[in-house]
Amino acid sequence: MADRRPIDSWLTDMDGVLIHEGVPIPGADAFLKKLRESGKPFLVLTNNSIYTPRDLHARLRRMGLDVPIQNIWTSALATAQFLDDQRPEGTAYVIGEAGLTTALHDIGYILTDHEPDYVVLGETRTYSFEAMTKAVRLINDGARFICTNPDETGPSAEGALPATGAVAALITKATGKQPYFAGKPNPLMMRTGLNTIGAHSETSAMIGDRMDTDVLAGMEAGMQTFLVLTGLTRPEQVEDFPYRPSKVVDSIADLVDRI
Repeated sequence: MADRRPIDSWLTDMDGVLIHEGVPIPGADAFLKKLRESGKPFLVLTNNSIYTPRDLHARLRRMGLDVPIQNIWTSALATAQFLDDQRPEGTAYVIGEAGLTTALHDIGYILTDHEPDYVVLGETRTYSFEAMTKAVRLINDGARFICTNPDETGPSAEGALPATGAVAALITKATGKQPYFAGKPNPLMMRTGLNTIGAHSETSAMIGDRMDTDVLAGMEAGMQTFLVLTGLTRPEQVEDFPYRPSKVVDSIADLVDRI
């Protein structure tokens, strides 16, 4: 790999990198502590749009991980930023939880089912058939289709759950309209996140546990990329992809000394 400039800012995925099934991954606390002490800009990212940054801050703190609210960046925030850039003070019909609705309220959007500019789909614990039917009809009537992320499944104690990407496929099948996904692997999520902390891609790094989202989005945003092996992508799977991370490490603990 060609020589790169020193890393002055860090972006890291949350699930599979810092925590796994509600338990901190060894080294996560030391990594975050060193980041805070260094004063370097950083963000913890998640494609999950259910929770607000305040919610996630509290959840992480209960696990012993201290991440300031302003250092959390979600697909809901990236979606809201995208819509604010595209159509300020617009209207949207939303299927999602507080993380998404709060983000849209905060940018001045009106949430309505009356001739909205957009239908915005995010994660929710209870996907309603009635809400999906409403979304299909609004899209057929001209609303633009936006999704927070393309993840097709999400984890639970009982096994995989249908997630935003799977529900989006249902709506696409019913309308013939493909959504625009704002979250990873769209590098838009990385670029808007970098902008919020005043960082530049040439001197930033992305840490993730998935080749198809974290590494891909970081690479396409122009950042150095680190794949950790504590999440979904296994070592033997790395060669299955036509692109590579800048470096593969066992876990976040291996990156503490890089800060």
